[in-house]
Amino acid sequence: MGVSEQRLSVFPAFFKVANAVAVVFGNGPEAFAKTRLLRNTQARIVVYAEAPDADYAAYLTEHDIETVARSFAPSQVEDAVLVFAATGNAELDRAIVRAARARRIPANAVDQPDFCDFYTPALVNRAPIAVAIGTEGAGPVLAQMIRADIDRLLPRTLGHLAQLANSYRAAVDRLLPRGLPRRMFWRSFFKGQVADAVASGDVHDARRRATRLLKDAVNEKTEGRIFLVGAGPGAEDLLTLRAHRLLMECDVIVHDALVPQAVIDMGRRDATRIPVGKRKGCHSKTQDEINDLLVELGREGKRVVRLKSGDPLVFGRAGEEMAALREAGVAYEVVPGITSALAAAADFELPLTLRGVASSLVFTTGHDLHGETLPDWARLALSGATVAVYMGRSNAASVAGRLMASGLSEDTTVAVVENAGRRDSRLMHGTLAELPALEARDELKGPVMVIIGDAVAGGNFTRSEPLRGTIASLAPFERT
Repeated sequence: MGVSEQRLSVFPAFFKVANAVAVVFGNGPEAFAKTRLLRNTQARIVVYAEAPDADYAAYLTEHDIETVARSFAPSQVEDAVLVFAATGNAELDRAIVRAARARRIPANAVDQPDFCDFYTPALVNRAPIAVAIGTEGAGPVLAQMIRADIDRLLPRTLGHLAQLANSYRAAVDRLLPRGLPRRMFWRSFFKGQVADAVASGDVHDARRRATRLLKDAVNEKTEGRIFLVGAGPGAEDLLTLRAHRLLMECDVIVHDALVPQAVIDMGRRDATRIPVGKRKGCHSKTQDEINDLLVELGREGKRVVRLKSGDPLVFGRAGEEMAALREAGVAYEVVPGITSALAAAADFELPLTLRGVASSLVFTTGHDLHGETLPDWARLALSGATVAVYMGRSNAASVAGRLMASGLSEDTTVAVVENAGRRDSRLMHGTLAELPALEARDELKGPVMVIIGDAVAGGNFTRSEPLRGTIASLAPFERT
């Protein structure tokens, strides 16, 4: 199961506990820890402890926490909304949980997963903002490490900013329409001058700036914008920070078929997703239909991420879409991505340019090899340029044949990568003379990159299989 398909065995949720009873049983450090955790909330804490440790007893007294010095009786959980069994006696803790479950009250027994209806998280408290980190009981120390990292990232004034935001929420809901106008207002609120004023402790100035921001938002006309975004070769962690931010902000994601679902899922959960995929021999929409769709969405005032595999400007037909948007007067922006040739070179650790060997690089699809005249890029290959061929499997024979017929040595090194940049990439190497056999490899279902040139010989072939070998024996290259 891939990372994007893994599922939790628990459902993360926040219980409403204000003024409700939460019960803790125990005298020692585990009970102390649960009580401290509950102290982050507005719950009414009741502790059952006959002989609490000295530091625990001092804490209970200092914070005026209700403490009952009695041994356990099932009736003690009667009015609780949460129960923590932390006595250090495993059998007693199980009895406490059974009593709670009989009354349908969620309970947690320390260090006994089968007797936990919920797990207590590592908590970062910026009330009313809370970040809870859970590991399903597998790694409490890891959860605490993550908590420390997040705690350093979040400003101490974040809670004050959230409280200020709550005081404006009704006005924002009344004055700004749903969707982009509200999202843009709140983004400016939480990241701009209002947040800066709160961080400096000047709440009066923060309110003044927030009011001005809302007035400006009410008077501003919402204009659509199309972002032509490169999704890279397909690995989620090769997506740029800007691309990820736009995916989290957009109203609509218009995506190609070659963009993996894991990358699409990085977008806003409630964003509309529209597949317009074009694969060889199977087009769900024509390019004109895609152009018309982008124009229509832009005129509706939508913020649209047009998500393209690799880089939009490298065989991504972005030129036609930009021309259509310009003609329609719809604003757009291009966000570059990592093109597959660069990812393939990284997989092979091969230099695309190499001092004294190759000083130029050509990107091509090879489709222009069918005429009588040798294309300019093919002549560059003869002079030592590295050639990266996109969609290389279907053109392998024609590329190799024309280059060898024009004088490029049949011993020129060739690197082939399926699914470049991904965890399931497949690497093969060989010579130009062996390249035509690639067309018969129907097992290669993913996009294939072919890199040709003397510089390719500088790559690392320890993870690669020879082209003359059988593809069935080739195990995927797993990244660590």
